[in-house]
Amino acid sequence: MSHAAEYRKQSTDVHWDGAINARRICGVFYRMGRHEWLTSAGWEQLRADGIDLVLDLRNESEIRRREHDPVVDALSLRGIDLINLPLESPGNDRFEAVAVPYMNHTGMYRLVCEEFGSHLAQVFEALAQTPTAAVIHCSAGRDRSGLVATLLLDLAGRRDEVLAHDEAAVRGINEWHRVSPRKHPYESHQGDIELHQIIRSRAEELDKFLHWLGTAEDYLRSQGVSGSTLATLHRLTRADHP
Repeated sequence: MSHAAEYRKQSTDVHWDGAINARRICGVFYRMGRHEWLTSAGWEQLRADGIDLVLDLRNESEIRRREHDPVVDALSLRGIDLINLPLESPGNDRFEAVAVPYMNHTGMYRLVCEEFGSHLAQVFEALAQTPTAAVIHCSAGRDRSGLVATLLLDLAGRRDEVLAHDEAAVRGINEWHRVSPRKHPYESHQGDIELHQIIRSRAEELDKFLHWLGTAEDYLRSQGVSGSTLATLHRLTRADHP
């Protein structure tokens, strides 16, 4: 039994065994925390739900199995493409001056868009190629995944759901910090008062970001994403999926 059995899922969570902070964004797109939390049964459930692409937004140095992660054999991933497209590049002085120790707040969304637009363009080009359905993930399933989810929701015409998605992600990983067998080096479980303050602060910065963004389509177009790719993304973000 995985440690995730102790993790209290939210009503919007997808029930893939071992998955932490996992839920549908819109259309054929889903989000979650690190894929190493999934058990073999969880990978089977992803495949049964039509997932054929898992897109990892982490830096290469973050990708590794940890002591308490389930052991998963290669056969469990059959039929699912696991692609790594980091959302940021090391050595960017402007980003590293504020991302201490990493991107951990919606207040950094604009900075990532300004500094790493080509990375985001690659991510969305890859998402447009998914044959059936795709999962995006970073480490916590909160910030890097949150930025991509925000842009996908805007493409889907569901900007009014952005704040709720962010709150769910914050609450989801906070719950994991409550039960995780591994002590996080920088974060810990927060009580209701502290959590409310965090959610409110993130919502305020999200409002600023969305005002700056204009539309996700215009932003992605400015980063070189083609009209045909954007048309595909519009369709995929609105598609029905179980």
